[in-house]
Amino acid sequence: MSTPGNGNGRLDGAVVAVAGAAGPAGRAALLRLAEAGATVIAADADAARLAEAVDAARYAHGGATVVGDTVDLLDLAATRAWADRNEKEFGRIDGLVHLVGGWRGSATFAETDPADWELLEKLLIRTVQHTSLAFEGPLTRSGNGRYLLVSAAGASKPTAGNAAYAASKAAAEAWTLALADSFRKAAGDQLEPPAAAAILIVKALVHDAMRAERPNAKFAGFTDVKDLAEAILGTWEKPASEVNGTRLWLTAQ
Repeated sequence: MSTPGNGNGRLDGAVVAVAGAAGPAGRAALLRLAEAGATVIAADADAARLAEAVDAARYAHGGATVVGDTVDLLDLAATRAWADRNEKEFGRIDGLVHLVGGWRGSATFAETDPADWELLEKLLIRTVQHTSLAFEGPLTRSGNGRYLLVSAAGASKPTAGNAAYAASKAAAEAWTLALADSFRKAAGDQLEPPAAAAILIVKALVHDAMRAERPNAKFAGFTDVKDLAEAILGTWEKPASEVNGTRLWLTAQ
């Protein structure tokens, strides 16, 4: 089998996992990856919404292989089992797209609730830790793997009311860059690392339902989930060495 991602906008033969697949960004990613020819492995904690997302991707692209697993990404053993099971079943895993989200904030810094950190640490950091640890081996074995974290511009420029959120995102970015360094070291004397870990940065995400609910809103600087999905696909269009350890800004820097 040829290495997936050969510069033609296709991922035929690739197997890509999407964590947090049931939300609007996850649904857009499933649709775009299936359209590109990838086998898509979707995971979410919400079984009902996950089933809807998987069915929508299958329906939109008849013949596409899209499977869904209800996985507790806060459980490292369960996350490893998810990765191992799918690598055995499909023979390879070429990508992990991390779309597990969450937000908590306050009107002022003084009003920050430490409970917000406790929640966001689980959603935004621990799920990154567990998916990266579980998928590092499969992505390395792929020969052209991608670990992609979607982060927020606020991680680089925290605001007073977003302390817990920005700190969580910043920690997730640091963890992802450590994975990138692992891929770099795995290259040894080779120019190309076996996989790449990268960060896609948005101000915030917008989708059709949000626009319908707020028809007069500008959503200035927001990234449409369809454009995010296109950017995810585009990371396979460049050599791993050009992607690994980078931040791809999808909004003004």
